Amino acid sequence: MFPFPEDPTPARPNHRTVDRIAGILEFVAREREPQSLTKIAQAVGAPVSSVQSLVNGLTATGYLKEQGKAYRLGLAPYFLTALAGQQLVTTVTHEMLEDIVAETGFIVVLAVLIGEDVYYVDYACSDPAFEYLAQNRLKRHPLETSAGWVLLSGLDVPTAWNYLAAAEGKQELVDRFQREYPTLRQTGECVAPGVASNGADGVAVAVRDRSADRSAARSAGTGAGASIGGTAVAAVSVIATTEEISANAEHIIGVLRKHAHRWNS
Repeated sequence: MFPFPEDPTPARPNHRTVDRIAGILEFVAREREPQSLTKIAQAVGAPVSSVQSLVNGLTATGYLKEQGKAYRLGLAPYFLTALAGQQLVTTVTHEMLEDIVAETGFIVVLAVLIGEDVYYVDYACSDPAFEYLAQNRLKRHPLETSAGWVLLSGLDVPTAWNYLAAAEGKQELVDRFQREYPTLRQTGECVAPGVASNGADGVAVAVRDRSADRSAARSAGTGAGASIGGTAVAAVSVIATTEEISANAEHIIGVLRKHAHRWNS
C-alpha cells in the first residue's frame, strides 16, 4: 500500500493570479497566430480588465510579445530553458520513440508531469486514432494514464500524497494506485492499468535522472557507486486500445525494457 505520512503535508493551494498567468502563457503558446486580449481573457475565464494588467506585465518582462494589438509568446521562456542548460527531457530522442513504434506497431509518447497534469511532449505514431492526444498536447490526469502512474510513483511520498489528496471524485483510482504503488515504485513500470476513459490503455516505463541522485549521494557521503534508482523525470508509454494492449502487453513491456537501457544508462 501507499505509505501515507502520519502527518501529511497539506496540498499546496492554487493562487488565482498565478493560475491566470500560467493559463495565459499556455494558451498563447498553443496558438500559431497572435491572440487578442479578448480571446486571451475568454481562454482563462477572466475579465478583460483583469487580464490586461497581467498581459502588460508579461509583455514588459518578455514573456509575451505584442504584435498588431495581439500577443504571442516572447523570448523569455526560451531564455529560461537555455539559462538552465536543459530541455524538458534530453535522454529520450525522437528516434528512440520511432524505434519503439517499429517494434510494437503502436503509438509511443514521451510524457512529463507539469503541475497537476500529464502532458505528452513528443510522440511517434502509427495509429491516428490516438495521435490527437499527443499532437494537441492535451493534459491528462495522472491517475488516468499508465505514464501518470509511473510518474506519480516516482515522486517523493509527501508530493505524491498531495496529488492523491487533491484527486476529487477519483477515489476508486486512488485506491487502485495505492495497491499498486509498491510495485510501481520498485520497477518504474506500469502495465495495462485499465484506467483511461477513452477506450485506450498503455504500458509505460520511467525515464530516470540518475545524475541528480548521484550528486545527492556524494553530498551525503555515500559515494558515487551507491545503488540508486534515479528520479523519474518522464515516462515513455505505448498506447493502444484496451484489447490490443491486453493481447500484446508482454511483448510491449519487453521492448520498452530493452530501450530503457538507452535512456537510463
